[in-house]
Amino acid sequence: MTHDQGLVNAWIGFGANLGDPQKAIQSALRSLVSTSGTSVTAVSSFYRTAPVGFDDQPDFLNGVARIKTNLDSGVLLGRLLEIEAEIGRIRTSERFGPRVIDLDLLLFGDQIIDSDVLTVPHPRMQLRRFVLEPLAEIEGEMVFPGGITLSACLKDCENQEVTREGVIDFLGAN
Repeated sequence: MTHDQGLVNAWIGFGANLGDPQKAIQSALRSLVSTSGTSVTAVSSFYRTAPVGFDDQPDFLNGVARIKTNLDSGVLLGRLLEIEAEIGRIRTSERFGPRVIDLDLLLFGDQIIDSDVLTVPHPRMQLRRFVLEPLAEIEGEMVFPGGITLSACLKDCENQEVTREGVIDFLGAN
């Protein structure tokens, strides 16, 4: 099913800390590029971050991509889950644990979605500098649905450490 209003901007958060995180993220981005009805229009740098909530695991590489899509939010979420599975993610009940890849639908246009399977804006993104910093890199200032600004959220997360690692070359990566 496609979104009946035409193309919508959506923002995808990505992260990985098992295996080769950079390769997994590059693979996920290439899969997004090849998804019918979807184009990747901006990608942040990699950001290295310590794990949150479950400390005994490797650091994460995180970032954000902006896409333009004619898929509706539910179909897009399904595609993100397919990409995760293709790369080797096995979902468990453990939250915040190590993973080969994690793709989160952060924002879908200016929509607020609260269903059994999807909450947009992502419920924890405004609390996570590892999401906000790359989002600010590609968007500058923005106002989230509900009226909260990106800069205000970043100010609330000043004590969280993130390190910019470099650019993501996913189109030329093997």
